[in-house]
Amino acid sequence: MDDRMCVLVTGGSGLVGRAIEHVVQEEGGKLEGEEWIFLSSKDADLVDVGQTRALFEKYRPTHVIHLAAKVGGLYLHMKSNLHFLRDNLKINDNVLQTAHDMGVTKVTMVSSIHNGPPHDSNFGYSHAKRMIDVQNRAYFKQYGRRYTAVIPTNVFGPYDNFNIENGHVLSALINKTYTAKKDGTALNVSGSGTPRRQFIYSLDLGRLIVWVLREYDEIDPIILSVAEEDEVSIKDAVEIIFDTTKSDGQMKKTASNAKLRRYLPNFTFTPLKEAIQMTCSWFVANYATARK
Repeated sequence: MDDRMCVLVTGGSGLVGRAIEHVVQEEGGKLEGEEWIFLSSKDADLVDVGQTRALFEKYRPTHVIHLAAKVGGLYLHMKSNLHFLRDNLKINDNVLQTAHDMGVTKVTMVSSIHNGPPHDSNFGYSHAKRMIDVQNRAYFKQYGRRYTAVIPTNVFGPYDNFNIENGHVLSALINKTYTAKKDGTALNVSGSGTPRRQFIYSLDLGRLIVWVLREYDEIDPIILSVAEEDEVSIKDAVEIIFDTTKSDGQMKKTASNAKLRRYLPNFTFTPLKEAIQMTCSWFVANYATARK
């Protein structure tokens, strides 16, 4: 029996892909006999089914972590919802159907939190993400495939997009705070600071996704998040960043990690202050290239 395990990671050069690579390569997450392949958009355009199939033919993966997506800033999404809808539907369909055709054992994808209709600014991208759950369920019902999705909350960490205009909220604030301190100018944060978020450090998320790939057998997605009581306001987050300066939107979208705790009751999340400190240190050390 062939017990070879080859894990193909699409979107491997992004925030989450780099975190998984760190977990696998630097933290001993790679087990004996495993091969891990981290790919970026330079390796293939997954909107194209021919390029997707060629990629799978080349590496013959047994497992896939699918992180790749077509994304942009707020204003680009507002202007091009149809573009983001069609491209992401194609990407996900190409990856899942090719994985099925080639007998891939497990696919773990990334979906998004949803409860009610998505925000009008990015409804195309959001609906494409939601279809992941529908497709995974259909592949299981029709073919018995165990393809699933994870739903992380607000991710931040090294290799994030720190752009002030369209980066993730915490990383954009790190950049803004560092720049204000460096230039000796006032720190201006948009909004009231009252919206609340559950932040998850990218390396914690990487560890959890590797666990999902190995151990989680449900088809229904699993939320990967800190506990509800660890939700913090944007104002609190700014104060944390300001205190560690080496360096509005939806008011609340709380997620429950009850299912995760049933599986991993002892998983320890990196404390937020410590995680921000490490992210700030990485940002300062990579300042020239981190401000995408």
